[in-house]
Amino acid sequence: MAEIRTDWTTDEISEIYHTPLMELIYRAASVHREHQETGEVQVCTLLSIKTGGCPEDCSYCPQSAHNNTEVEPGKMLDREVILSAAHKAKEAGSTRFCMGAAWRCARKTKDFERVLDMIREITDMDMEVCCTLGMLDDEQAAQLKEAGLYAYNHNLDSSEDFYNRIISTRKYQDRLDTLGRVRDNDISVCCGGIIGMGETDEDRIELIQNLATMPEHPESVPVNALIAVEGTPMEDQPKVPWQDMARMIATARITMPESMVRLSAGRVDMSMAEQAHCFMAGANSIFTGEKLLTTDNNELGKDMKMFDILGLTAREAFKDAKEEHLPETVEAAE
Repeated sequence: MAEIRTDWTTDEISEIYHTPLMELIYRAASVHREHQETGEVQVCTLLSIKTGGCPEDCSYCPQSAHNNTEVEPGKMLDREVILSAAHKAKEAGSTRFCMGAAWRCARKTKDFERVLDMIREITDMDMEVCCTLGMLDDEQAAQLKEAGLYAYNHNLDSSEDFYNRIISTRKYQDRLDTLGRVRDNDISVCCGGIIGMGETDEDRIELIQNLATMPEHPESVPVNALIAVEGTPMEDQPKVPWQDMARMIATARITMPESMVRLSAGRVDMSMAEQAHCFMAGANSIFTGEKLLTTDNNELGKDMKMFDILGLTAREAFKDAKEEHLPETVEAAE
């Protein structure tokens, strides 16, 4: 069985990443079979609960107040709207419900208190709850854990050098500090990146190394392809080739065998055959639903047809969850 390592070198990961594609997918599929249930894919739903007006200047993001996009800033969605979306997601087969707010950092306001309430209510629906709310301090991380939050998403996006060229309103270390607070409070870590922003292969390799050499691998590693949105500095970036997604997913799978590797943004532009290669390469989670925050996503009906054709099955909530990550009201799925 593939060893779980946190001491991967740049040269080792580069050798994996540059392996001929079919050999790379075969190797990743072999590791995947050793550590995961083959054909089992977690279905997740992501809802933007507070959209637009973010003070960060991320070059890729349509929600940044610095970018001239069609995304209009709005207030946080009403409780009933959020809970209704969670119920619909569960009925459609999702076992993880993710809430995203366009904040630079979680703020000590009534809106944050409302998020805590939503976490409690959705956890009681026997769904994994994930949030992405920006940077956290120690108190906020502890409050999220107490409310029953299962996972927190905070992506590194790319290598540190490339990150600092596309974002000026925060530093890479700020991201790492928040991830440390999440881990210290026994919340499952969801952390990955975006490709297709103009980064080099070396930037992608460094991203994988930064994830795979954390003291504990992230339990969830989203691999996103840039959705080039008009009005952002990256509006003219070309579409990411499917083979680049498969290569990143395979490299993540080999270096982080027990992590959930998520085929995330950009899937809407991929054919069923292209997605199948990504599942072969080790992806075992997708987002379904009309939107991924503000960009289009795959239709549920088409996803269910794909599952049927490829022989994929939906993963149960909390399966193989570490005991310290479980909300007090939840028992792990067998």
